[in-house]
Amino acid sequence: MKLRLICAYSSGVSSETHKTSSRRQVHGRGAVVNPNNRFETIEVLVDDLVDEHEVPDREPTIYFRDASKSVISTNNSPDVPFELSLNPYRGCEHGCAYCYARPTHEFLGFSAGLDFETRIMVKEQAAALLRRRLESPKWEPRVLAMSGVTDPYQPVERRLQITRACLEVLADLRHPVGLITKNPMIVRDLDLLADLASHQAASAAISVTTLDPELSAKMEPRAGHPRRRLEAVRKLGAAGVPVGVMVAPVIPGLNDHEVPKVVEAAAESGADFVGFIMLRLPGAVERVFESWLAQHLPDRKEKILNRLRSMRGGRLNDSRFGNRMRGEGVFADQVKSMFELARRKYGLENRRLSLSTAAFRRPKEQLRLF
Repeated sequence: MKLRLICAYSSGVSSETHKTSSRRQVHGRGAVVNPNNRFETIEVLVDDLVDEHEVPDREPTIYFRDASKSVISTNNSPDVPFELSLNPYRGCEHGCAYCYARPTHEFLGFSAGLDFETRIMVKEQAAALLRRRLESPKWEPRVLAMSGVTDPYQPVERRLQITRACLEVLADLRHPVGLITKNPMIVRDLDLLADLASHQAASAAISVTTLDPELSAKMEPRAGHPRRRLEAVRKLGAAGVPVGVMVAPVIPGLNDHEVPKVVEAAAESGADFVGFIMLRLPGAVERVFESWLAQHLPDRKEKILNRLRSMRGGRLNDSRFGNRMRGEGVFADQVKSMFELARRKYGLENRRLSLSTAAFRRPKEQLRLF
């Protein structure tokens, strides 16, 4: 694979792809549509211009240099357990059809569909910016989440190693970090994570949406195989890194029946904790996911969508804090009950994990001791 890194700023970047409302399967991609950006007033309908057989079945990934001057974001949502996050990449090549982060790409001038997984913003200076921020005398250490929006271990990380460079900074300063990923590539950084964990300053959560590799390949085409994710859980735990499994997202009528099995697999892999998140479809994700269902599971599409509506007050999405991660109603209660029963059965209930800032240090402060 040739890596195309294009110089571009972090906002106002126009996409090179067609803004199309057509539906087509692109090899190795999750989205089958590229819906118009909500901030744009002009839409190009490819179907009106070319024969569908002329549309290529492959879409290359293009990487843009992100010129952001800061890499730490602040979160004030009561639904997530962290205040600070760091995302080395914007957009995600894993291509999960259901990804709640897709609408964030629209702020960059891209589409939340194919653009989100083929036009990736790369923060090459993330580690340097992170070090500058954390070494500031004004910085008060708090748990940092990586990533919180897009995956820090998406495929290009294997070459660019931006996430690893950030972890090297965190390990040097012994700054606490919690990682969230669905890519077993995380085990590459076991040395740094184990070092941080020895100071109670690292944890990891691995997302396991389904144990069915065929379904996973359709929903998350460039993410890790479910079996390899569970192997990563085992390796992280063996290295002394607190690790858990997130059953996320739970999609009613599709993978909700797997919740007990995923919890069981997590326990067998040595997970310290488990959690679940109900599917949510903010903004353009609704259209991307509906089109994905029509392409891959047309016979189950309406059942799944109706189940979602029953959990979201008749809509496909409910953005209210407190409800958006769990849903409400009979089906939502059933999922919660299944999860709680499985967690108790496999001994994963009441396990709480806390990271510490006690070991945090600044190099200049260490030099003063001498």
